Amino acid sequence: MQHPFVAKLDLLKTLVVRDLEARHKGSVLGNLWPLLNQLSQLLIYTYVFSIVLQVKLSLQGLPANNLTFGLWIFAGLLSWNAFTMALVAASVSVINQTNLVKKVVFPLALLPLVPVFSAFVESSFGLIALIVMVGFLAGTVKITLLLLPLIWLPQLLLTIGLSYLVAGLTVFLRDVPQTLGVLLNLWFYLTPLVYPASVIPEKWQSWVFVLNPMAAIAETYRDLILVGEVRHGQAWGIVSLVSVVVCYGGFWVYQRLRKAFADVL
Repeated sequence: MQHPFVAKLDLLKTLVVRDLEARHKGSVLGNLWPLLNQLSQLLIYTYVFSIVLQVKLSLQGLPANNLTFGLWIFAGLLSWNAFTMALVAASVSVINQTNLVKKVVFPLALLPLVPVFSAFVESSFGLIALIVMVGFLAGTVKITLLLLPLIWLPQLLLTIGLSYLVAGLTVFLRDVPQTLGVLLNLWFYLTPLVYPASVIPEKWQSWVFVLNPMAAIAETYRDLILVGEVRHGQAWGIVSLVSVVVCYGGFWVYQRLRKAFADVL
């Protein structure tokens, strides 16, 4: 007999695959659309910040040109896009599956996980494209790429924890998805994604990385993929601890609220 945990993993895999297929069902390009959307953002931000605003950036081992700045932006947006896509979809993951919620035997803990892993899979297309472009531009790839799984884990845990939180709250407060959209827009500009962290006043820089876990995650992506060295090790450690706490806290809230889902829906 299959172990219950293994059975849940198989079910989660099936749900993620079904979700990915449903997102682009009937389209000609299919799952290439996530990559095209990310590349379009790359072009837009490169044009606005590097060409119009003349923002310059120098990175070790890469030529100081407009393309380098675009890759720098792209590296930061990879984690952010996966994070926001997952949260927005997770916020309605329970209320959109009323039929599953009312089934006693269905493991409701899987519902918010589906958009998280779907977004993570879609972001991998952009990650592969980024690594190829960096390798072409620099003539080599960084050995620090081997450390990427160590930043994926806190990114996943942070996203999972917040996804559980917003999914559970949305059942009782239907304004949560709209509020989340506003908060994510604000969070975006508070995170050094399209501007270097160096423009933040020096006395505030350390606090930005401590209080904003996505800043640490985005900068670590850039360290590992573009620079080839770990320059934000302390922030990396802090975000790893924070992600564990957020994941546990979000899941705890979700489990407490889950008992009333069927009654409310």
